[in-house]
Amino acid sequence: MKMSKKMIVASLAIGATTLLAACGGGNESNGDQTVVEFFNQKVEMQSTLSEIISDFEAENPDIKINFTNVPDAGTVLRTRVASDDVPDVVNVFPQNTDFQEWAANDVFENLTDKEYLDNLQEGAADPYAVNDQIYSVPLTSNAWGFYYNKDKFDELGLDIPTTWDQFESLVADIQAQDETPFALALTQADAWTLNGYHQLAWATINGGFEGANNALVHSPKGDIQVGNEDFDLVADELDLLNGTAQRNAQGATYDDIVAAFARGDALILPNGLWALPAIQNQQPEFEVGMFAYPGLNEDEAMTVGAADLALSIAENSSNKEAANKFVEYMTTKEAMQKYYDVDGAPTSVTAVDTEGKFPETEGVTQYVFTDRQIVWLQQEWTSEETFHHLTVEYINNQNREQLATNLNNFFDTMK
Repeated sequence: MKMSKKMIVASLAIGATTLLAACGGGNESNGDQTVVEFFNQKVEMQSTLSEIISDFEAENPDIKINFTNVPDAGTVLRTRVASDDVPDVVNVFPQNTDFQEWAANDVFENLTDKEYLDNLQEGAADPYAVNDQIYSVPLTSNAWGFYYNKDKFDELGLDIPTTWDQFESLVADIQAQDETPFALALTQADAWTLNGYHQLAWATINGGFEGANNALVHSPKGDIQVGNEDFDLVADELDLLNGTAQRNAQGATYDDIVAAFARGDALILPNGLWALPAIQNQQPEFEVGMFAYPGLNEDEAMTVGAADLALSIAENSSNKEAANKFVEYMTTKEAMQKYYDVDGAPTSVTAVDTEGKFPETEGVTQYVFTDRQIVWLQQEWTSEETFHHLTVEYINNQNREQLATNLNNFFDTMK
């Protein structure tokens, strides 16, 4: 029996109804124009999206796009869903639990048979399917890996690691040449910066998304133990970050580690594609590169990430035809070339010209939208923040028994 849309997130609406006044609904008309509301959560791309909307409206004078941008957009969206006031087109994050619940309960239109999905790389939407049906159009993806100082690597004769053993040797070689391997924020406040590292450790050792979550959240209660082969290997990989970071890593913030890397105080910065603009703003005096998380063996490197700009259409929209026309436009080269040239995140739209652009991140982006990219493991979790914190706690204290206990305490609540 399906839950009602209001029951799913009703508790989130308490105290937030005042946020609705600034939003308005999408079921409007403007003379002879159909008005479609587009609810955005990519604030940093607002200007570029506004340009794309203007282009669309010029080609479709019978459609007006009301572009909604609000503070704390995630909370506002949950409130509007709870109030049955879903915008016509929504920039969603389809890996999130709330989206999956909404899709399963008919909040969004089933897009499985839409022809414009053919404009995307084959299978790009499949990781976000709900009950084997497509409810979102993933246009771009974020990804996680290791930034590195290419000039210093060349100077010191260092090679990009393609296996875990090579990575350990690389770190040892960097230290042997009196350099610091990693720029790390080993604080609880910015523990999220190592989320990708810990998730990829489990994924590369267990064969990917399914294997990692089988070990973590789909295993029997209390099953994560010191002595388990996969646990011990993961702990070994986390150990690489202990004693190999810049000074004062235990008090460093995200901004601190970006600055430390850009200054050359450390040669490797573990982080996601989103960090590149912050690095570039520091104007490093060296060429920046990126490599993916190495597997145990050759050709097993992986990245982790998920849809960054993804669009869904409200099931109850009275403007579905116009909404679909806008989403279709967003899958074209005309729209997404303009977006990609600013954002740089890998795009699933096959017509977009990406060759030679954003070479800094090619070492990771080459795996996006392939079987070497997994979706963030928390797609199957009820929460994730505690996972960040126990990651940093272990790197700092090296207590394996405590790490196993913490992991069991976290995941057992989901079993």
